[in-house]
Amino acid sequence: MQLSQQTTEYRLPLTPPLLVVVGETASGKSQLALQLAQQLNGELICADSWTVRREVNIGTAKPTAAEQALVPHHLLDVVGPGEDFTAAVFKDLANQAITDIAARGKLPIMVGGTGLYIDAVLYDYGFLAAGDRAARQALNNLSVEALQDRIKQRGIAFGAVDIRNKRRLIRLLETDGAQPTRQTLRSNSVVIGLQINREVLQDRISQRVDNMLAAGLEAEVRTLSKRYGWQCEALKGVGYAQWQDYFLGTQSLDETRQRIVKATLDLAKRQRTWFKRNKSIHWLTTPVKSTTVVDLVTTYLRT
Repeated sequence: MQLSQQTTEYRLPLTPPLLVVVGETASGKSQLALQLAQQLNGELICADSWTVRREVNIGTAKPTAAEQALVPHHLLDVVGPGEDFTAAVFKDLANQAITDIAARGKLPIMVGGTGLYIDAVLYDYGFLAAGDRAARQALNNLSVEALQDRIKQRGIAFGAVDIRNKRRLIRLLETDGAQPTRQTLRSNSVVIGLQINREVLQDRISQRVDNMLAAGLEAEVRTLSKRYGWQCEALKGVGYAQWQDYFLGTQSLDETRQRIVKATLDLAKRQRTWFKRNKSIHWLTTPVKSTTVVDLVTTYLRT
């Protein structure tokens, strides 16, 4: 399938086409999306709550300079390591990118593992107002357990919220348990999900962590912690938060590696749980032939 590159002749559909590739971390979704973008004259929109941040490169498995040179990538390096960034902001920026990419006769391809970001676009989430910054900081000083207690005392249901995720718990308190509104699935969209064998995924995650260590992850984290402090938002992510005890001298390098692997596996489990609830995803078992996805795009998208 080849989309027209003649923007003067191109007529944008009422709803621009959108291909979405989702899956667990290290499932191969980024590589597949890159290949599809080359085959389908597409550009990538990265739906990842960590790669939106500048200066966190190795631990986030951010696309390399060579990969970015092959295909344009959108929504990388949008904010600094410590700046606020929300799913609502992502939704607005992603929709702008979709419109711009399609208007130039190219196929927007959104790829990532941050389910809330992806669903915000696919289901046109109506987000609630942001909370008071001072009140949020006070809540942020509390432990996860203390936040959980407050939620229980106020009779707020946890629902599908990750009860170990401090940001999600704080947001639950800020909104008094209210949830964003959700519409039906965006038209002219097709969502591909990658299913990968658990043992294969574990091996890939272990190898990825080893590659990150070899690429200088320790030095990257050391620089960030000295520059911004451990309360920096970027250093709360998987691959970064696990280093604090190492730099304090209470944890070995091997123990740090094991903690990163475990945290990554836990992340993969949460991603798997989130995406499994979505009945609109076309699940494909890895390794995936790109021709299979091209056939789906041809069948479901009006380009």
